[in-house]
Amino acid sequence: MKPMIPNGTTALALGGEIAREDQSLHDEILSRLRDHIVEGNIPDGGRIPERQLCEMLGISRTPLREALKVLAAEGLVELLPNRGARVRALSEQDLGELFDIMGGLEGLAGRLACERITDEEIAEIERLHYEMYGFYLHRDMHGYFHVNQLIHQKIVEASRNATLQASYANFAGRIRRVRYSANFARKRERWGEAMREHETILEALRRRAGNELSDILFKHLRNKRTAAVEHHKTGEGTIPEPA
Repeated sequence: MKPMIPNGTTALALGGEIAREDQSLHDEILSRLRDHIVEGNIPDGGRIPERQLCEMLGISRTPLREALKVLAAEGLVELLPNRGARVRALSEQDLGELFDIMGGLEGLAGRLACERITDEEIAEIERLHYEMYGFYLHRDMHGYFHVNQLIHQKIVEASRNATLQASYANFAGRIRRVRYSANFARKRERWGEAMREHETILEALRRRAGNELSDILFKHLRNKRTAAVEHHKTGEGTIPEPA
């Protein structure tokens, strides 16, 4: 007769599988919630509608609140004692300061990356670049932004500097929503400019031109800051019509 209780090895395997499934579900909830907020579905300073989001995501409030804690750590939302959470609002001064810091961090990351990046990493960034270009041609802002952020992240990772990466992650969450909305400022004109800037980023990276890439990345973030402030002032936020 076979034992009804799994042996130790089987129990550990089952436990590990359940843990992986739980982590996968948590990551999916976190990703969907982050995208929902980043894409402007809740206004700056707006309260997080927990009941509505639970229905949208098909979850209870416990996993939702766990995800909100992560987004609070990223700087995307603020947790209010006994009052839920709200989307973090940034002032024009906040935007200027944060984008300048991010420009400095990305500029340094670009210089270091050119010293340490491998051919395989450059090939992966090049693949992502052309994937992003496809999203740009199809006016797919969601896909474009997702791959755009991956490219910037890959360059930072290639710096091989853990302190730089931690600092970058700390500030990136705080302006992720603004970086997304800045693509709408000046509509197609700014989006096209950003795409051309990424062409120069890729070209400098291929040549491992550290000083040049550093300058390009800093100016790229400065241009994004200008677009973000413009968007902040006008409140424009409609996706550009396809060409």
